[in-house]
Amino acid sequence: LPTLIRKKRDGERLEDAEIRSFVHGVTEGTAQQGQIGAMLMAIRLRGMDAGETLALTQAMASSGRTLAWPPAWHGLVVDKHSTGGVGDKVSLALAPALAACGCKVPMISGRGLGHTGGTLDKLEAVPGFCISQSPEEMQHILERVGCCIVGQSAELVPADRVLYGLRDVTATVDSLPLITASILSKKAAERLAALVLDVKFGGAALYPTQESARELARSLVDVGTHLGIRTAALLTRMEQPLGRAVGNTLEVLEALECLEGGGPPDLRHLVTVLGGVLLWQCGMEQGAEQGRKRLTRALDDGSALGKFEAMLGAQGVPPDTARDLCTGTPTQRRQLLGEAKMALPPVFLSPHVAVSPTPVPPGWVQEVRALPLARVLHHLGAGRERAGDPVNLRVGAELLVGTGQHLRAGQPWLRVHHEGTLSAERRHELQDALCLGPEPPRDLPPLVAETILPSEP
Repeated sequence: LPTLIRKKRDGERLEDAEIRSFVHGVTEGTAQQGQIGAMLMAIRLRGMDAGETLALTQAMASSGRTLAWPPAWHGLVVDKHSTGGVGDKVSLALAPALAACGCKVPMISGRGLGHTGGTLDKLEAVPGFCISQSPEEMQHILERVGCCIVGQSAELVPADRVLYGLRDVTATVDSLPLITASILSKKAAERLAALVLDVKFGGAALYPTQESARELARSLVDVGTHLGIRTAALLTRMEQPLGRAVGNTLEVLEALECLEGGGPPDLRHLVTVLGGVLLWQCGMEQGAEQGRKRLTRALDDGSALGKFEAMLGAQGVPPDTARDLCTGTPTQRRQLLGEAKMALPPVFLSPHVAVSPTPVPPGWVQEVRALPLARVLHHLGAGRERAGDPVNLRVGAELLVGTGQHLRAGQPWLRVHHEGTLSAERRHELQDALCLGPEPPRDLPPLVAETILPSEP
């Protein structure tokens, strides 16, 4: 292993067998943590070409068990992955909507880390929901329902669990080949027919610019295609929260609105566009636009909501709870999931009034920046610094305004749900999230900036 580390450190190319040897050492525990960290840093600094990245992904995918599906499901097994954002509850609506369209969706999701939320945390806000399912249990749920959302099993891609944990403490999280291999090794182990990737960019995303996000998306699409998965990626903006709810419990409530055919327009748009691409990629529709229309019908006719209720029941939620959550009023749903001890009186345009009597002038909402909002909620307990840290599922915020809306002085724009004290410093941070201007914003950029498809058939 020291020879391989030295080779990559000096900028040389690793052969496929050498990469397999490294991953074997990681999986079997024969590689020391210091050696693994040194290799990760060498990869981060020197990079990997497309062939090396593919070999690393394949070695990681085969480090554990791979899933197997009935022949009748050929071409129907699909999944979606997001690089992480604020208010991103797309998976909660997309998986059951795809199942309602006839797909099989074995979605292996993660927990939130830092300022970004995690799908598993959101679902654990539902009483009784069990994220731990064996491959056999996953297949049983897919047979009955068509979708499941689970955590990564100890049997699947064990090399990724080791490398993922060490990337965080070795400052190698942003390495393009390591990100590519981490994401796609799990998808390869799922034996997917098609995969769509939501690669976010902007102030609250892993990649700040569209150009840097495009580079990752191209790597993911090309490697995924070489793995035999029909792969596409959408570059989407993450400057503002997706939807109007941020925080685990609140996002479940908003996802239910989407599953009923309503909800915020940006959330509905992203769910249907991502789903439309998947239905096209797996051959169920002639094009992405036809797929989007089919996804829209599944949301509007109640079939997607029915699949969500069935998935909840199949993953441990008591039938009465699942039914009441999916058919109840907003008030009943809030009572079922529980609420934070304090729903702070809405934050106003002039929260600084105790410091300065000067009122903040009225204006037009240009944007609500996601990052400061997410950081305050993280401080209040909604997020975690390291894997394993506890989170308060009920902490969150509701946006009461949207881009292009005119605000009067003193008009409320945000409601914060928390169980502690919101200091003056945190209020200032929240106020910084609200960007006002003297005129309405013009030429708002589209949420989906670009679609990346395989460069070769």
